[in-house]
Amino acid sequence: MSDNNNYTDSSFSLHQAYNYTLLLQVEAASFNYAVVNDRQLLVTAQNCDLQELSQPRTLNDLLSATYKKLVIGMPASALTLIPNSLFQEERVSGFARFLDVRDNEKVFAQSLDDINAIIYKTGDDLISPVQKFGLQHTVYTAKGWIKAIARTNPPNSNLYIEVANDKAHFLYFSLNTLRFYNVFEFKAEDELAYFTTFVAEELNLKPQSITLVISGDVAAGDKNLTRLAYFFPKIELNPLKVLELPGQVQSHKLLSLSALSLCAS
Repeated sequence: MSDNNNYTDSSFSLHQAYNYTLLLQVEAASFNYAVVNDRQLLVTAQNCDLQELSQPRTLNDLLSATYKKLVIGMPASALTLIPNSLFQEERVSGFARFLDVRDNEKVFAQSLDDINAIIYKTGDDLISPVQKFGLQHTVYTAKGWIKAIARTNPPNSNLYIEVANDKAHFLYFSLNTLRFYNVFEFKAEDELAYFTTFVAEELNLKPQSITLVISGDVAAGDKNLTRLAYFFPKIELNPLKVLELPGQVQSHKLLSLSALSLCAS
C-alpha cells in the first residue's frame, strides 16, 4: 500500500486513548495502523517498519497507549474455508493438516461470516511482533473487508478485488451469500490479469457482464488497472466508506484497514 494516505487529525490526543480503537494490519514486511474514535478516523499510516511493533522507536507512545479496543489483522500463508456447521475447536487440527503447517507456523481459526469459518496459518516471524498485544485481539486480515462488502447487498455482477502489496484478494457474492474467496500472489500486472481471468472463468462470469470493484494499492490509470481493462471493460474503484474520512484520504486505499473496525468487540 502506498503511503500517501498518512493522516493525523488535529483533535487526536493520546490522553484520550482509552476512548479510541487501535487497528493494526500486519503484512509480510511492514504494517499499517489507524486510530479510530467511533467512526472518525484520527490517525493512519501505511508501510511502517515491522520492527516498530517489537522494538518501537518513533511509534512507542502510540503503540504503548491503553486503548478501549484493539484489532490486529493477520495475514495468511495458506487458508481454507469450512461451513460454520462443521467448525468445532477440537476439529481444527484435522482441517489444519490440509495447510501443511510447519514448526515455525501457527494455526488460527475463527468465524468469517454467518456461514463460513476460516482456518489459516501464519509464520512465527509475523506473530512474534504482535504477541505482546495479545493474540486474542487478532482476526484474519480480510475479515473486515469481507464484512463491509457483505453489508452492501453486493450484486451478482460484481467481482471484488483488494490489492495489497504483492497479493490480490478476490471476493464474490451470489444472492447475498459469499460464494468465493481466495488470495493469489502476483509480481506483475500480467499475473494479476491472469488470476482475475482465472477466477472469472471458475465462477462462469463473462468479462463483458461483470464489474471489477477494486480497492487497496491501486490508482486510476495505473499499470494494474490498465492491464485489467484489456480484458474487463467495467472497472471501478470501490467507493465504500466504513469510517468518516477527510477529503485528502482516498477511501479505496484505506478500505481493508478501516474495515477492521467492524471486527472490534
